[in-house]
Amino acid sequence: MQPEKFYYDNKIVRNFGIATVIWGIIGMTVGLIIAIQLYAPGMNMNNQYTTYGRIRPLHTNAVIFAFVGNAIFMGVYYSLQRLLKARMYSDWLSKIHFWGWQLIIVSAVITLPLGFTTSHEYAELEWPIDIAITLIWVVFGVNMFGTIFKRRERHLYVAIWFYIATFVTIAVLHIVNSMELPISAFKSYYIYAGVQDALVQWWYGHNAVAFFLTTPYLGMMYYFLPKMANRPIYSYKLSILHFWALIFIYIWAGPHHLLYTTLPGWAQSLGIAFSIMLIAPSWGGMINGLLTLRGAWDKVRDDVVLKFMVVGLTAYGMATFEGPMLSLKQVNGFAHFSDWIIAHVHVGALGWNGFLTFAILYWVIPRIYKTELFSKKLSAFHFWIGTLGILFYAIPMYWAGFTQSLMLKEFTPEGMLKYPNFLETTLQILPMHMMRSAGGAMYLLGVIVMAYNLARTMMQGSLVANEAAQAMPLAPANTVVKEHSWHRTLERKPIQLMIAALVVILVGTFVELMPTLTIKSNIPTIASVKSYTPLELQGRDLYIREGCSNCHSQTVRPFRSETERYGEYSKAGEFVYDHPFLWGSKRTGPDLAREGQKYGNAWHYNHLMDPRLMSPGSIMPNYDWLISQKLDTTTTRSKINAMRTLGVPYALGYEDKANADLDKQAKGISDNLATDHIKVKSNKEIIAIIAYLQRLGVDIKANKTNNK
Repeated sequence: MQPEKFYYDNKIVRNFGIATVIWGIIGMTVGLIIAIQLYAPGMNMNNQYTTYGRIRPLHTNAVIFAFVGNAIFMGVYYSLQRLLKARMYSDWLSKIHFWGWQLIIVSAVITLPLGFTTSHEYAELEWPIDIAITLIWVVFGVNMFGTIFKRRERHLYVAIWFYIATFVTIAVLHIVNSMELPISAFKSYYIYAGVQDALVQWWYGHNAVAFFLTTPYLGMMYYFLPKMANRPIYSYKLSILHFWALIFIYIWAGPHHLLYTTLPGWAQSLGIAFSIMLIAPSWGGMINGLLTLRGAWDKVRDDVVLKFMVVGLTAYGMATFEGPMLSLKQVNGFAHFSDWIIAHVHVGALGWNGFLTFAILYWVIPRIYKTELFSKKLSAFHFWIGTLGILFYAIPMYWAGFTQSLMLKEFTPEGMLKYPNFLETTLQILPMHMMRSAGGAMYLLGVIVMAYNLARTMMQGSLVANEAAQAMPLAPANTVVKEHSWHRTLERKPIQLMIAALVVILVGTFVELMPTLTIKSNIPTIASVKSYTPLELQGRDLYIREGCSNCHSQTVRPFRSETERYGEYSKAGEFVYDHPFLWGSKRTGPDLAREGQKYGNAWHYNHLMDPRLMSPGSIMPNYDWLISQKLDTTTTRSKINAMRTLGVPYALGYEDKANADLDKQAKGISDNLATDHIKVKSNKEIIAIIAYLQRLGVDIKANKTNNK
C-alpha cells in the first residue's frame, strides 16, 4: 500500500490568524476606553453610541467571539488537518465559515452601539444575528466532521475530543439561551422570565466560559504544547479523566453566579457542590500540561513561545482554583457584584486565553510562511509587557473589590451603615481603576508589538497556501485491530463520541433547568405584583438599550448591609413579568430594585441630564439625548401582544388603547416636572425611563403595606 499525497490548507489558518490579531486589537482598545470611562465619564465624548453601557458588551463580544473565536478556528483548522492527516473537508465551507464569522462580528460592532441588545451577558446580539451564528456554527461542524470522516488516521487524539465537545455543547447552549420572541427586525423578548431567565442565562454564561473559552483551548494545549516542547503529553490516562470529568461537572456549575438571589435553594446548592468538584478536572488539565514540560524546562528559559504557554497554564490553574472558591457562599457574599470578579475573569481571559493565543500565533505563522520569526527580542518584550499588564490589571481590581465590599458592609458601633452613600465607595476606588487602565494599556501595547512582529514575519516569508503532505490511507473499517480498552474503541468512533459527550452535558442541564422551568412551586407568585404599564414597558426597553444593567443590579440580597441600604430583600415573585431579567452582575452604581418613589421625578430628570448635579463626583455619563429624542410609540401594540403571548396578563384588546394609557401617564409625569420648573414634552424618551425607574420595587412596598 502506497502513501497518499495531499495538501494542508494553510490559507484558512492564515486568514483566521490575521482576524485574531485585528479583532484582538479592536476589542482590547474598546476595553481600554470603557476602563477609562469608569473614572473619566467624559471619555464617551458626550456620544450616546460610545457610553459604557452600550460598548461594554461590544468589548466582551469582540474579545470572546472575535479575538478568542478566531483564535480557536485558527488553532482547530491547523491542528485538525495534521492530527487527521487530511485536508479540510471543503475549502468552500472553510471560506463560508471565515467570512460568515467576520460578518457576524461586524454586525455586532454595528448593532451594539446602536442599542440593539437582549441584555443577556455574552449573548447580547439580537435574534437575526443569533440565527446567523447558528448557521455558521453548523457550517463549522459539517466541515469538522467531514474532515474526521475522510481522515487517514483512525485514532482521534485527545485534542479532537475537546473540539467535538465544544461543537456540540455550544450548539445546545446557544439554541436554548436564544429562545426569543421577535417583535421587530432588531427587538425580541426572551420566552423565559425572572428567575427562570436568570437560571438559563447563567447556565449559558458560565458554560460559554467553559466550552468556548476553556475546552477548545485545552484541545489546542494538548496539540501545540507537546509540539512546542518536543515532548509527548505527560499522561494519556489523565487526559481521559480530565476530559470526561470536566465536561460532566462544568455544566452544573452555572447557579453559583446566582447565590443569595431568589433562585431556588436546591439549585444554588447544586451549583456550589459541582463548582467545588470542578477543581479536580481543571487542575488535572493544568498538571498534564505542565508535567509535559518535564525535561524541557531549559527550553522554557530560551523559548518565548513556551514562556507564554507556561504563564497561560498557570493563569488557568489560578482562575480554576479561584472560581470554585468564589462559589462558596461566604466568599461569594463578599465578592459578588464587586471588582474582585473583574480581576478573576481577566486573569483567565488575559492569561489563559490571551497568552495561549499569542504562543500559537508565534508558533504557527513562521511555519506556514516557512521562515523565522522576524524578532525574538520583540516577542520577548511582548511577553514581559503582557505579564506586567496582567499584574497591573488584576492586583488593583482585587484591591478595589476588597475595599468596596468592606466599605459597603461596615457598620458603626451604633449599628448604622458607616458609608450609607454608595458613591463614597466609588470615589475610594478610583485610583485602582486608573491603575487597571494602565495595565490594560500595557497589555494592548504588547499585542500591537506582536502584530508588527508577525506582519514583518509574513513579509519576509512566503505563505505555503497548500502544504504538501503524505500519509498511508485509512485501513478498512472491518480491519481487526486489537484494542486495549473501551475508551480506545470509542476514540475511533466520532459519532459515538459526540453522542456520549452530548449525553454527559445534558444530564446536568435537565436536572438543573427542567424543575425550575416546569414546577410552579419553585417560583411563588405575589398578588400585588402587576404587569408594567405601556409607558413603563417602553421605559424598561430604553433602560435595556442604554445598557444600564451593566452598572446597576436589580436584586437585593438578604444581608443586613443591603436591606439597610436598599430596602426589602428580593422575592422570586417580583420578577415573573420581567422579560428579560435585569439582576446584573456588577455594581458600579447602587442597586435599583427599590428605586421607585425614592426620589421625585425632578431628581431623576436632573440625574439623567447631568448625574453630577445630584451626585457630586459621580462617574455615570450624561444621558441628555433622552431629553431631546422622541419616544417611539409605534411599537407599543406589538410589545403588548408579545408580552401577552409570553404570559403577562394584559387583557385581550388592551393593545388598542395602550397608547392612550401611555399618553395619560406620560402627561402626568410631564406636568409634575413642570411644577419643578422643568419643561419637557410628554413624548420624550426621558419621560418613559423615569416612569420605569419610579415603578421599581413599588409593588413589593405596596404588598408590605397591605400586610400590616
